Amino acid sequence: MPIATEIHAIPGPLVDSSADLLALPVRSTEDGPVVVTAGTGPEADALDARLPAPLAELVAHYGLKGKPGEKADFPADLGRGLVQLSFLGVGSGTPADLRKAGASFARLAKGRTRAATTVGFLDDGRAEDGLTAFIEGALLGGYQFTMRSSAKPPEPVPAIELVAEHPERMPVQRGTALANATALARDLTNTPSSRKDPEWLVSRAGAIAGEAGLDISVWNERELERDGFGAILGVGGGSVRPPRLVRLDYTPEGPESGHVVLIGKGITFDTGGLSLKPNDNMKLMKTDMSGSAVVLGVLSALGALGTRTRVTGLLALAENAFSGSAQRPSDVVTTYGGRTVEVLNTDAEGRLVLADAMDYAAAELKPDALVDVATLTGAAKVALGTGTGALFSTDDALAAALTEAAEASGEPLWRMPLVEEYRDTLDSTVADLANIGTRSKDYGSPGATDAAMFLREFTAGLPWAHLDIAGPGRSTSDEGLLTKGGTGFATRSLLRWLAG
Repeated sequence: MPIATEIHAIPGPLVDSSADLLALPVRSTEDGPVVVTAGTGPEADALDARLPAPLAELVAHYGLKGKPGEKADFPADLGRGLVQLSFLGVGSGTPADLRKAGASFARLAKGRTRAATTVGFLDDGRAEDGLTAFIEGALLGGYQFTMRSSAKPPEPVPAIELVAEHPERMPVQRGTALANATALARDLTNTPSSRKDPEWLVSRAGAIAGEAGLDISVWNERELERDGFGAILGVGGGSVRPPRLVRLDYTPEGPESGHVVLIGKGITFDTGGLSLKPNDNMKLMKTDMSGSAVVLGVLSALGALGTRTRVTGLLALAENAFSGSAQRPSDVVTTYGGRTVEVLNTDAEGRLVLADAMDYAAAELKPDALVDVATLTGAAKVALGTGTGALFSTDDALAAALTEAAEASGEPLWRMPLVEEYRDTLDSTVADLANIGTRSKDYGSPGATDAAMFLREFTAGLPWAHLDIAGPGRSTSDEGLLTKGGTGFATRSLLRWLAG
């Protein structure tokens, strides 16, 4: 379900707005909190005259410090009847502070018909990144996914007005494109697996390709067998809903900087296969296709952001089910590149479908960089918690660029080591590789590193990065920009990296 809120940039003053919620940013400075109004002099005086006390006294009364996301509200008559007037802390005005403030504003505005804020007056000609972040927060903080037929939660506010001295300079399109891409990834991730099988994702990819001007190719199960995608077929073999591989191509006019391939893990539901998961671990597994959702979200927004890089997205889609036709522990599959893999644990299936797609990318596309995104290992979540994604990479420049984009997006990544001493843990006695570490107990079970080392085998030496988003890809509560369920983590980071 698309984001229901529209953002509009309008000229001041704030008192001219027809909104029923008006928010005045409070900035934290060394000299104390400062209220950002729609102008100074007569406009500020006119606002003061309609309040129960001067702005400075009200800020002091509520004990506000200007901390990002801090709120205080009260009714006021600005000449057209009572409206809700709010103070909104924006910290020092950094992008991180403004993103948090935007999310707080969105939650405050739920159930309202229109909301307005003078956050646009923070613009000093150099504040585009901060205002973009505020827009991301304001749109994603109001995101919701619901299939309730009754007792629905308060609706997001339909419209937000950014009152600004120079409305034409407000980065509304950029912020909206970043938020919409993330919301798309969340929608795909949150859709129940009873509806969301590989073919359903193919249909969604086709619709998005049409809207975004992308070229699309799809392999069905017969074509996967014909072309030798043995790992994807092995993972999907236990389900009555067969696997798919989707290729999406974004080709800008006059591309300026190389070719990037993004690969998303797309396990539409993960039972663990015959290596069956416990029930509690299975409850979140409709989100195990988060990587493919992120890649599809990224591809959907490249044109809107004017990206000059050529990008190919590969979605490796399968349902990991158990049945008489499911692959068994000790089975051997052959990947697209001819490598044989002994499947020692059928619940380590994500790396298998990624391996096939990476083999294809390296052999047929020969990109300048290869990046995969996956909810791959619980070990990454144990190491870094739910707020930070794990980054493995064979290229320092690529890792640095992704880390910088992630920091700018409020989606932190932490680079993890590819430990050469662990390489022999992937050795199999009957195949070229094993899909889990055969000597993990000797190294303290480094599951996230084992998985990354396995994937590295399929990169053909290309600059490569692996984003394990098992922790931050899902949220268990509503907080800040996040709502319970899929988060779309890494969508905005990858877009910032690709679009610059």
